[in-house]
Amino acid sequence: MPEPVSLYIIAYQEAANLREVLPTVLWADEVVVVDSFSTDDTAAVCAQFGVRHVNVKFEGFGKLRNDALALLKHNWVVSIDTDERSTPEFADEVRRTLAAPRHAAYFVPRLNHFLGRPVRRCGLYPDYRQPQVFDRRKLKYREDLVHESFDCEGPVGYFQNPVLQHPWPSLAVVLAKTDRYTTLMAKRYFEAGRRAGFRQLALNPLGAFLKKYLAQQGFREGVVGFMVCALHAYYTFLKYAKLWELQNKSTL
Repeated sequence: MPEPVSLYIIAYQEAANLREVLPTVLWADEVVVVDSFSTDDTAAVCAQFGVRHVNVKFEGFGKLRNDALALLKHNWVVSIDTDERSTPEFADEVRRTLAAPRHAAYFVPRLNHFLGRPVRRCGLYPDYRQPQVFDRRKLKYREDLVHESFDCEGPVGYFQNPVLQHPWPSLAVVLAKTDRYTTLMAKRYFEAGRRAGFRQLALNPLGAFLKKYLAQQGFREGVVGFMVCALHAYYTFLKYAKLWELQNKSTL
């Protein structure tokens, strides 16, 4: 018998995405949506699909994820984001793996889509970010404000079957996410004592573009690849521009 599984999703103002992701994850023994007091239809969508909805104050993504783990019933956990979609193949691999788990945590490949098109280069596949299947007794997130890392007691394995991710369905979404995440990253850097100058503003975005476009073969994705790489360069510039703004405000 496989271990029972709790699956959690963190969400804020994501009712539309929840309508898409929730039907793909109902195979789990428990599904919990950890919200941060959304004012859209998040609670109603959760009720529609019969999943548990809990509000938790947002104090950074790392802390929010640890708070989510404390709410779950089962020790084995699957983490899915609102812009991700489970597949039957991934669900089957979870069940087969947890019938006799050999690792404390497992990285899961993610197949990212940009404007509806799957992108396998630009560093977007397999895109192992952090373990998405794990024993919560052995893994905890570091309480970083954004792009949280983790600590794991025990060996880590890798899944074969990906989850599908749709983080950029439109340019409007890309720009909105860029604005939010660059603000959080600038604050994280500032609090860690990092500072931005001409080199970070001028050279780091260029380096970010060249890494994705040449080293990670974004050029092989045509126009879509160029757009992904250019937007990544813009993200890098904006992150350091906001850090520069913070450090200069602090000197006034």
